[in-house]
Amino acid sequence: MIALATTPAARHDIDSAIEGALARLDRRLGELGDGARALASAIRRAAEGGKRFRPLLVVSAFDTLGGPDIARPALYQVAAAFELLHTAFVVHDDVIDHDVERRGMPNVGGEFRSRGTERGADAAGAALLGDAAAILAGDLLLHEAARLVAMAEIPADVRRDLLLLVEDAVLVSAAGELADVENAVSAGDIDADTILRTTHDKTAVYSFSAPLEAGAVLAGAEAPVRHALERFGQRLGLAFQLVDDLIGAFGSAATAGKDEGSDLREAKKTHLIVLARESEHWPEVSDALANAHTGPVAIRAAQSALSASGARVRLEHLVRDTLDEARGIVAASTLPEECQGMLLDLVDAVQERVP
Repeated sequence: MIALATTPAARHDIDSAIEGALARLDRRLGELGDGARALASAIRRAAEGGKRFRPLLVVSAFDTLGGPDIARPALYQVAAAFELLHTAFVVHDDVIDHDVERRGMPNVGGEFRSRGTERGADAAGAALLGDAAAILAGDLLLHEAARLVAMAEIPADVRRDLLLLVEDAVLVSAAGELADVENAVSAGDIDADTILRTTHDKTAVYSFSAPLEAGAVLAGAEAPVRHALERFGQRLGLAFQLVDDLIGAFGSAATAGKDEGSDLREAKKTHLIVLARESEHWPEVSDALANAHTGPVAIRAAQSALSASGARVRLEHLVRDTLDEARGIVAASTLPEECQGMLLDLVDAVQERVP
């Protein structure tokens, strides 16, 4: 994930706001029985260990736009909401992907599968309990994110704008996730525009444009500033996800955070694959991809076939063009110099992720 330059005090205040929300869930769920207490504990573990990139985006936008100190307590509460939103999507995504681990440890679903087994459930029952717990954990996190914004001590019009941003982030991300699954299970080919729209919707709004715009709202920024940040965030978010597609196909295990070539092994229908399908080398690529699940040698053969088709270079060009569009939005804006510098640093950081 991208690193953001910020003060230790800001990180501490973000962590404190997140901890406050998790402690509230501990307290409320702790009153509701052993299972609910175990769920609160699993939620806490799911929210630990992240780089806090999205809340740091909220704070960075606020600070570089000269936000007033009077809004700072609410700032960290809203920033924390975006971290909980992210955690909710991660928890739900693991259910969709049937994953029972994250970062090498049992996730919410994995913990509750073990809990079911300990109580005598068969494999199907344990899986049912694990999925149910993860779905409910994600639901609680979504509610807590919205509650943090709703309860912030801010003017009513600011709260309304922030709640609309959170709503948009949830709706667009849900639509993107659903489209991604539909694309994956469809037998036919998926066109490039559909894949790009899905790529954008899964990440760009909730991870980039909404946090940036939330910081601007709290800073009291005018509509042109908010609009520039929204457009910038959407282009940067698309580029970020396209780079993730490159990492999923060509990145090292250390870079990807999972096995090398995992997207090829799982036969994901990314924009990289769409570009390969458009080339005259598609028959060779298709054959290589069909065997990619068999092991590292086959993964490398699929990587070579994709590179030979020109798909890798074309996707790298698309990333560069999308980042250039983001730079153009900054150059054409009336954003303060400090804010422009922060945004351009983000563009450079995404470019540096290209494997």
